[in-house]
Amino acid sequence: MPGRVGIRASLSSTSRNSRKASKETLKAHSSTSTAHRTSSPAVDLPDEGPTTTLRAHVSALFGDAQRSTAGHRKCVVNLRKVQEDCCYEPVKPKKKHGEEEFGEEEFATEVVRCVGRVLAVKKSEPVGDRSVRFLGLFLKYAADKDIAILNPDPDATTLPETPTSRLATLVLTTLLPLLHAKDKVVRFRSTQIVSHIINTLDTLDDSLFHLLRLTLLKRIRDKEPSVRVQAVYGLGRLAGEVENNDAENSDSDDDDVAGGILSKLLDVLQNDQSAEVRRALLLGLPFTPATLPYLLERARDLDGATRRALYARLLPALGDFRHLSLTHREKLLRWGLRDRDENVRKATARLFRERWIEDCAGPQTSGSENTEENAKSGPNQAAAPSFDALLELLERVDVVNSGIEGGIALEAMDSFWEGRPDYREFITFDDAFWSELSPESVFIARTFNSYCRRASNDDGRLVTMLEDKMPEVTKFAFLLERQLNFLIEAVRAAAAQEDGDDQEEESVQREFVVEQMLHMALTFDYSDEVGRRKTFSLMREALAMPELPEESTKLVVEVLRLVCGEDAKGEREFCGVVLEAVAEVHDTILGETQPENDEDVDEEESSHSAKSEVSEDGTPGKTGKPGRTRSNQGANGMQIDDEERAIREIMVNMKCLHIAQCMLQNIQCELEENVHLITMLNNLVVPAVRSQEAPIREKGLICLGLCCLLGKNLAEENLTLFLHCFARGHPALQTIALQIIADILTTHPSLLTPVPPSASGSPAKAEQEEPNPLLKPVLKAFSKALKSGEAQVQSTGGTALSKLMLSQLITDTDLLKQIVVAYYDPETSANSTLRQALSYFLPVYCHSRKENAERMSKVAVPVIHALSSMKEAFAEDEDMDGEMVSLTVIGGMLVDWTDPRKIVGADGHAGAEAGGDSHLLLAEEILERLVTSQTSKDEKKIYFSILSKLHFPSNVASASPEHLRTVLELLAETADTKVATDATSRNILTKLQAALLKLIHDSAAAERGGEETVLDETIVPRRTAAGSDEDKEEGDDDVTMQLRREMEQTKIEDDEMDESPDAEGTILGDETVAGTDVDVTGLADDDAVQSLLDSIDDGDDEDLL
Repeated sequence: MPGRVGIRASLSSTSRNSRKASKETLKAHSSTSTAHRTSSPAVDLPDEGPTTTLRAHVSALFGDAQRSTAGHRKCVVNLRKVQEDCCYEPVKPKKKHGEEEFGEEEFATEVVRCVGRVLAVKKSEPVGDRSVRFLGLFLKYAADKDIAILNPDPDATTLPETPTSRLATLVLTTLLPLLHAKDKVVRFRSTQIVSHIINTLDTLDDSLFHLLRLTLLKRIRDKEPSVRVQAVYGLGRLAGEVENNDAENSDSDDDDVAGGILSKLLDVLQNDQSAEVRRALLLGLPFTPATLPYLLERARDLDGATRRALYARLLPALGDFRHLSLTHREKLLRWGLRDRDENVRKATARLFRERWIEDCAGPQTSGSENTEENAKSGPNQAAAPSFDALLELLERVDVVNSGIEGGIALEAMDSFWEGRPDYREFITFDDAFWSELSPESVFIARTFNSYCRRASNDDGRLVTMLEDKMPEVTKFAFLLERQLNFLIEAVRAAAAQEDGDDQEEESVQREFVVEQMLHMALTFDYSDEVGRRKTFSLMREALAMPELPEESTKLVVEVLRLVCGEDAKGEREFCGVVLEAVAEVHDTILGETQPENDEDVDEEESSHSAKSEVSEDGTPGKTGKPGRTRSNQGANGMQIDDEERAIREIMVNMKCLHIAQCMLQNIQCELEENVHLITMLNNLVVPAVRSQEAPIREKGLICLGLCCLLGKNLAEENLTLFLHCFARGHPALQTIALQIIADILTTHPSLLTPVPPSASGSPAKAEQEEPNPLLKPVLKAFSKALKSGEAQVQSTGGTALSKLMLSQLITDTDLLKQIVVAYYDPETSANSTLRQALSYFLPVYCHSRKENAERMSKVAVPVIHALSSMKEAFAEDEDMDGEMVSLTVIGGMLVDWTDPRKIVGADGHAGAEAGGDSHLLLAEEILERLVTSQTSKDEKKIYFSILSKLHFPSNVASASPEHLRTVLELLAETADTKVATDATSRNILTKLQAALLKLIHDSAAAERGGEETVLDETIVPRRTAAGSDEDKEEGDDDVTMQLRREMEQTKIEDDEMDESPDAEGTILGDETVAGTDVDVTGLADDDAVQSLLDSIDDGDDEDLL
């Protein structure tokens, strides 16, 4: 062990390889081949003085370290020995004659020299990373050794200088100016080494600390993402150190420093475009209350790897999840388990079932047996399964709110049971479990039952395990009856106390328990007659309870439908039982409010009339909770006032209508064949629709719509009523009416079929079908919905119309145009529901049928014109918020939607049925617009851009002759009207005409079956005079010669256009040469094009097209 610090020491060079290694550099040995030296560029190395044994030894160690990380430990120890020989005087010096002596300064110079060789190594070279890692390991190891030698006072506030600290300072001060180098490789390596040293060493000089902070802060704005990654890697450590110092010393002046670093790093975390930079900050920032919200919001990062890093690395290292707020827990679970990346979903499920359950199982484990098991298992192994830990875990995620249908707790527990087979074996549902049910415990039973039944196809043992653990149907019915009684008592107690928050919470928990048990009852097998009868009677009695909440009522009706059977007889029995329960509920609720001396109630005031004198302003807010009624003030014989009686009537009708709605949602029979449904319709639904109370009218309208789904005649009679409700109603009623109209038209599509021609009348009218009279008001209603200012009405109308257009029930082009315009309208940017629905609908609609694509082609030009005008108005109006999509993007999307190659059924092969004339129609509409109408410069630019991207079929037989003739005529007309004012536009028109003429020629040659099927291979002598006898030896040679002449005249001199035919057809490229002026005088004249078209229509060539 060296004794004291010395100035100089001797270094014995006894290594055989020291001479060989003295000339090594970090990248390669000096013993390279002559060929390699001649191929490498010449580098002017500065004069570094004579080669010494110290340089040879240090270079050899750095050279060994860059080969592999496996030998880093050995190289670090050897380099430390060299440092000790240079920086410390040995206890027993053994100086030999002729040995070279080196000091601390020479050693530091050689290390810095080797470090400088790393700066030119590119990022892709692993030797650079190995060398940086070796330097960090050496500085850490040497610093620890120096502290052990000096043995400073542990209570000292500052540490003494050591040779290693001086070496680190020299390396950092040498590299700091290079952080601003022009070469990006030098900046990257300099920043990497500086950040690595900062994260390796425990102490830094104060002056150097501030200099490093300022320099690295500039590098977080570097244009190279790799440099920014290394900069934030070092600044993360600096920010964490300042935070720790502030916690220990509140009088420190570094508060502003810490705030400045953290604020800038958090800004980079939120706004940096590089996912690698954001990920490095996510894993490098310290865990503080100020940074935690910014770290957790990376769960919504655009990059999947960053989101996965949060769930797989950051959250497990964060500590006990119970320190997070309930909102953060729920959001993290929901975002992670519903992420679009499968790896993120797996990481979230692993976090929930392995980390979070361990946080609950560790401190909550009680009992000597579990304690001994956890002690034996060790800290890195999973704790023994604990039922209390599972209960606490569900309590921490608020299972009462997150465990409902669609809640995230269901998905979390499903992944838990899938990944924890030890808990599946451990859990039991004995009598003690069912005697004291809590929301958490019943949720465990419900999710375990659902998982076992869902996964039974993959593992049959799960069903056997479930049957052993769960009670039979009869016993479960008695347990459910007990919980129903608890629920009714809790609801009545909560209704009796106006300010009873505890009773309200108790009733909510009891309701949740009943709902979970009813969900379990929906999965049981009722082949056991005893259990079926018990469940049937229990559901029948529960349905008649007026205090039963709405969600529980819905589940009771579903269980009752399952118990009654799936056949027609069971359906009739089900309807009869439900309607009897409705009558009992009506009599029970109204019977509580009837005075003793008023036994005769007028029939007009019954629930079937649903008439009330109370205005909408007097309607209570919680009409959906009919079970929670006010106490009867008439118990002492006083007369109930009219207001409370009206409220009672509203609650009666709402409860009865809700039961009827649940029943109608679970049947499929014909309305006219079921007498129970006719009775319910006349006595309950129709009076509710005529009611003056808005809640009753809306609920009655929903029930009437469900009845219309069961009977076509009823739907035809009441469709006008729903249209009237949409036209006259408030937004909520309009939404309901739109949903009902769409469902009716989908269920009964024949309601919009054209009226068959009448026998009486003129023969011309007898052959034409008249449009359905209901079609026009339906189209008007959807058009009004798309223009509505209410976001809910607009999104509902767009979604409903999309479904009807996909099913071909509505084919109106005006509505299609309105949908496309609404999709790009900046005013709908805030309506994400509408935008999301149309983002799916528009491409699916166009690619599903060729008729749909052709329909879109016809409305494309009016859409672009309308959006162009809208964009001009949007640019002038400064008050409008949001941004509008550019017309170039819109044109590209329209081309993609109408692409015939993407239509279902179009295989793209020649001779097969193609995707139709969608792009040919689009070209016709655009050319018609250019020729006949005045268009703005921007709009015309979009039209020409679309024309350059069109695709035409490879076989003319797949195209319509009329459309081909029209497009060619319009192209000839564009030359006369001089629509194309610049060279780019003229090139596009020239290519378009050449493509169509080539298409006709290739098809004609293929139909004739001759060898000369390609225009380039056709050898035809140049015509010297029109009408020469030599050119008309055969009947069809004039067509071929005409095409040849036109192709030569319209050919472009540059190589931008590829005229070779392919299997998929002719594609017009969108690239053009700027500034190239094409002579349009070479285009075919009108007479030539007309003669070509006349030749197509000859009687001899009828089989061509």
